[in-house]
Parts: sequence; C-alpha cells; structure tokens
Amino acid sequence: MRKDFLIFGNPAIEQPEIDEVVDSLKSGWLGTGPKVQRFEDMFKSFKGTQYAVAVSSCTAALHLSMLALCIGPGDEVLVPTMTFAATANAVIHSGGIPVLVDCKRETMNIDLEDIKRKITRRTKAVVPVHFAGRPCEMDELTELSKKHGIKIIEDCAHAVEAEYKGRKVGTIGEMGCFSFYVTKNIVTGEGGMVITNEKSYVNQIKTLAQHGMSRDAWKRFSDEGYKHYQVVYSGYKYNMMDIQAALGIHQLPRVEKNWIRRKEIWDRYNEAFAHLPVFTPLPTESENRHSFHLYTLLLDIEKLNITRDQFLEEMTRHNIGVGVHYIALHLNSFYQKNFGYRRGDFPNAEWISDRTCSIPLSAKLTDDDVEDVIDAVTEIIKENS
Repeated sequence: MRKDFLIFGNPAIEQPEIDEVVDSLKSGWLGTGPKVQRFEDMFKSFKGTQYAVAVSSCTAALHLSMLALCIGPGDEVLVPTMTFAATANAVIHSGGIPVLVDCKRETMNIDLEDIKRKITRRTKAVVPVHFAGRPCEMDELTELSKKHGIKIIEDCAHAVEAEYKGRKVGTIGEMGCFSFYVTKNIVTGEGGMVITNEKSYVNQIKTLAQHGMSRDAWKRFSDEGYKHYQVVYSGYKYNMMDIQAALGIHQLPRVEKNWIRRKEIWDRYNEAFAHLPVFTPLPTESENRHSFHLYTLLLDIEKLNITRDQFLEEMTRHNIGVGVHYIALHLNSFYQKNFGYRRGDFPNAEWISDRTCSIPLSAKLTDDDVEDVIDAVTEIIKENS
C-alpha cells in the first residue's frame, strides 16, 4: 500500500507556468489583459477557428453559448443525462428547459436514437458531450440538426485534443466549449473557452462575459489611454484573468507531449485489467482521436461481492484517489423534483452510474504511481471476486 495519498487528477505544472504567474504578479496586471488575449490567439490557432473567447469556466462558456443562441423560456435543449450538472444547468440559467437523453452503454456518449425520440417543435439546440475524451458521432447529429433546424453546442470539457474524422472537436457545431479546470488536460486552475467561426456569437459572448460592457472593455486601463465604456446588456462576471492565462499559454504547447503520456498509462491499464471482472473502455475508433481524459473502469458487479461505492472506499483506503463520472443527472434530486425524472427513465446511463469509477490518469503520474493504482485495483477486485 502507498504511504502517501495519490490525488485524483493531479495536474502537471512545470516551471514555465510558475515563472509566468510570477511575471503577472510583478507586472501588476492580474485581471483580464494581454495574457488572456495571447492565450485566446494561441487556442484559436490550435483549433483552427476564427474566434476564441477565454472565460472563467466551461460552465460560463456553455451559459454564454446558450445566450448567444437566444435560448430562453420555453426553449428545449437536448442534453445527455450522463454528464456533469453544468451541461444541464447552463440551459436552466438561460431560461430554457433541459431535456435529458440516454447514452450509449459502450461509448457513454449521447444516444442518437433517443435524440430522435426527444425532438419536438420547441427543440432549439443539442449539447453533445464528448465523454471522457471520446468524440460523439457528429455526422449523423449534424444531419439531424440541419433537418430540424437545431443548433449544436459541443461540450468539449473532456476533449481538448480530440478529433472526429480529422476534424477537431469544438469546430463542428455552432460553438465549442472547453474546460481548463484543475483536473483537465490543459489546466488554468479554473477557466474555460468558447470557440466559433461566427462573429455575431463572439461579439455577444465577449460583451456578456464582462458585465455587458462594450467590447474590449478591459483595455480601458491600458497604456493606450482611458476608454469610456457603455453597458449594453445586463451581463455577467465571466472573464478569465491573466494569472490563469499565464498557466494556459505554457500548458497548451505541451498538450501533445502530455497526451502521449496519458495514452501510455491508458494502454498499461487496459493490459493490466484485461482479465479482471471489469469492463475497460471501448477501443478508440480508428478514424477518431480520443483525448484520454478519463479512464472509466466499470465494475462487473454481478460477478463481485462488492458494490461500486464499497470499491471507492477500498481504493481510498489504499491511498488512491478516485472519481465518479457520473451519477446520471436524472438520478439527482434536483432534476427529479423539478423535471419529474425517475430511476428507470434512462437504462444505459443507470447501468453505467451503478458501476463506474474513474482512476488516476494524468501526465504527472510516474510509472510507480501507475503500478500502485494497478496493484490496488487488482487486489480489491480479486479479494471480492
């Protein structure tokens, strides 16, 4: 057993990020400023889009994207029930109604057949979540959206490096939303990004993210001279700070290096767990690129005398940090109370919810760390088989 606790999602932070943060502190420009703009320019170049707007979180990115599409009262937005609460909450914050959709058991991505059943005349958008870093089936979803006049907001919180048939995720729908939370593949502590090729969307998003002030209001304190601003919307405080961007501008150039390391760990896990009573992630489709963000181990609980929650407790006792991605949204009390969902509504998501456990997958992990995770999983499973 490990002597020290292995933190789940511990990020790989190197000296250049530390130096850049210190530089921001010394410069006196801590809030939104030139480093945010530099990070935006780097990210839109990385993704090949015309525009990128850095914001305070992926939640903010999703909310602003909803507002840019004029989602409002009575509008329905299709959202997978197998996702984090932010995906559905962004719809609620915009005034819309999140309509939950089941996932495919094998991929954990949104079920296109269930989407077809849930489309109504009030459906205005759909939010595919590229779960764990695996791209959704975007060709058929794009055809559906065109047929029914539905907009697509891609939730790419798990999928910064992912590609679908040669296209970078986040560039296929109207907008793509990314997370730079501390556990993500690119880290700014907190933070997010919206990418798009539509100028009208980006203008509104930039304004709404800064209290509804006229565009580029952050420059009012620059050495170009004071600039007056106008409040043109009742906006939000969703801007990214230069201190956060200072991390991102050094994290982004290492994205490929870190991806290679996570794939090595992913492959080692697959090899180690192949003969245990567990379900390992489905192999990546040959035409796509997986981000390898989450390694979701599904317990074959019918063959074990341990529940998923007992497994989590045992992993923690072995000093290994774990996560659950996710308890399906419709199993949470808020969505049951306010939207009438119940267990039994989404069988695939429930099957996953009862069995899933995410184990550490970070470029910071050493080979010894990886073997400690493998030893803990193997010991617990074999003791309870």
